[in-house]
Amino acid sequence: MPSGPTLEDLEPFLIELNRAAAAAILPLFRADHGLENKAGPGAFDPVTKADRGAEAAIRSLISRRFPEHGVIGEEYGEDRPDAEFVWVLDPIDGTRAFVAGLPLWTTLIGLRAAGEPVLGSIGQPYVGELYIGHAGGARLLARGASRPLTVRKGVGLERAIIATTDPEDCFNSAEKLAWRQVRAAVRLARMGCDAYAYAQVAVGTIDLVIESGLKCWDIEAAIPLIAGAGGYVTDWRGEPVGRHGGQVAIAGDPDLLDAALVALRPAAVTAG
Repeated sequence: MPSGPTLEDLEPFLIELNRAAAAAILPLFRADHGLENKAGPGAFDPVTKADRGAEAAIRSLISRRFPEHGVIGEEYGEDRPDAEFVWVLDPIDGTRAFVAGLPLWTTLIGLRAAGEPVLGSIGQPYVGELYIGHAGGARLLARGASRPLTVRKGVGLERAIIATTDPEDCFNSAEKLAWRQVRAAVRLARMGCDAYAYAQVAVGTIDLVIESGLKCWDIEAAIPLIAGAGGYVTDWRGEPVGRHGGQVAIAGDPDLLDAALVALRPAAVTAG
């Protein structure tokens, strides 16, 4: 860690950021959320007042408490992205689930120190869950209690539960083939959970998540959380995920990850 606040100092602040985001989001869930389409004709990239309001609330708290820190967010872009500490924000990951009234969306808040993800949280305030962690450990805060998180080990492909968001929309032809190869070998596959599936790897209920086309704000919060629970986050080559996101595999067991990478590597692309 660079000089400055420790991870233990910043954990309570991260919880505070999640509370501020929840206060902006929850009144608009299953309500008039002001849906807009950010994409051009023939495409759909939704954003709502909840996305924008939550990111604004998070940024406001950061600027007041740590004005020297940088911020990178999906809705409002970059502010001092080369600072020693940089917060990486996705106020609502899974906006499609949000507008459909499904409680599978999450708030992702990550912290970089000297360019590396060191602290992160995945929050689902509608169901009252906050997953938070760093390399020293991860925990779930829910219903007034805190418990440590540990990934599931010793699971081969034939018994694995895996997830992805939407292989039809998110994967190119080669990626779809790789996904189908992995899916054909496993016990159960689930779609449409977005980053809530990442949290379930930390809990130990999902064994492997395969994604592509991610931005930094889609994944950086999960990297220290999964590490703290004993898991792994790599690209499809088995290398660390770069600052630009891209193709990502998240697993609890290293042997399971290696087995999945056999299928994923032929579709891997060079990080930008």
